Amino acid sequence: MNNSLDLSVYLVTNSDNKTKKEFLNIIEEAIIGGVTTLQIREKTRETKDFYNLALEVKDITDLYKIPLIVDDRIDVAMAIDADGVHIGQKDLPAKIVREIIGDKKILGVSAATVETAKTAEKDGADYIGTGAIFPTTTKEADCITINHLKNIVNSIEIPVVVIGGLDEKNIVQLSGTGIKGVSVVSAIMDAEYPKKIANKLKEEMELIIN
Repeated sequence: MNNSLDLSVYLVTNSDNKTKKEFLNIIEEAIIGGVTTLQIREKTRETKDFYNLALEVKDITDLYKIPLIVDDRIDVAMAIDADGVHIGQKDLPAKIVREIIGDKKILGVSAATVETAKTAEKDGADYIGTGAIFPTTTKEADCITINHLKNIVNSIEIPVVVIGGLDEKNIVQLSGTGIKGVSVVSAIMDAEYPKKIANKLKEEMELIIN
């Protein structure tokens, strides 16, 4: 993996109840504010529609030179030449996905246990996404404890990004865990001022990481 990859403020998109213009504006404002990696996540969108939207998102991420990760859809990721793909435990095995996307693309894997994190690392993951650390309505996952998070971080060499109910007010609780990033959805996508929130998250994460 490129060691310069900055996962500190990892935005996962949600286009629900937003026009395309609103959606794209939020993404651009958030990147200007401090988002360092973007994952486009569209669970219910049909393939062609997802592809077309992802192309427009890629125009923005290319402009600001930040990585674009596609959630689940390897076909869409390859079709738009995204920087990488993120998969869950119910998707294709990480080892197979790595064979499909090659060595130069970023591969993220969701893992909520030490065992699955170790397996993902062995099979070619560049980073782990884990959580939920706090209750959330945007991700179906049981909450994990801070101690469990630390165990996952300490069990692998690749970076860990944590998700779940995170915002600019509570990420300070993750100090000392060894994480390399926080993944947010509604904290930015539903914010009145996404640029401001992204900037605050970036400032907080710089303190946590350093």
